[in-house]
Amino acid sequence: MSQPDNRSATGPGDAPHGSTASTGQPLADQPTEVVHRPEPEADWQSRQETVVVGPPVGSGAAPAAPAPWLLDDEAAGGRHADLDDERTTTPEHRDAPVRVRCADNVAGLLLLLAGIAAGVSLLLVWVNGGDTGLDLVRDGFDDLADDPQGLVDRDTWQPLAVALGGAALFVLGLLVFVPAKTHRFFGALALLVSLVVAAAVLVPLADANWDLERWAVGAWFTAAVAVLGFLGALKALMTGPRHR
Repeated sequence: MSQPDNRSATGPGDAPHGSTASTGQPLADQPTEVVHRPEPEADWQSRQETVVVGPPVGSGAAPAAPAPWLLDDEAAGGRHADLDDERTTTPEHRDAPVRVRCADNVAGLLLLLAGIAAGVSLLLVWVNGGDTGLDLVRDGFDDLADDPQGLVDRDTWQPLAVALGGAALFVLGLLVFVPAKTHRFFGALALLVSLVVAAAVLVPLADANWDLERWAVGAWFTAAVAVLGFLGALKALMTGPRHR
């Protein structure tokens, strides 16, 4: 029998195995070209647009678990909220009363009037037929500089006590107007000064057998220095701290 012809197994356009193409090279030695068949546009869109539909309501199926990144975001949000709560501090409100700084106007006014009365007394005569208060104070400074013992022997310390005590009461009156929790310290100082002034007024009056007829207008002003200073000192001492 005759053997089949290889040319009948190949197509009219196919070259037989081992044959050469028109270029003269074997087919095995020629580069192979891969041709990609494009997919239909409908199939590509169907792959990209994928809709995830959950189980129908009432089907009894368990709901899908949330995505892990959602859980992480919720946990992170909770941690941030806890940190905000820790950083936020609630202001503390004290129920106890708080001391308020204030000025003692009444005590300050009385002490200022005492200082003014002392200044006015220097311009007036203290004893009928005597010298003015300014002359008596000048004599007291002379004895203080030359003979301090003369202050007691000639009783020239009394005008000095009234003049200097009135100046001290005037300054303390200004300090009492400054707002503070309490003015008891200034009140204690004013009380001491007013007692010295009172002694300077009462000692010569006792030496004159309490004869008020010898007093001139200036002597009454010196008595006003002691009285006003004493009242202002008591007011500052009796006024305690104010609370709000």
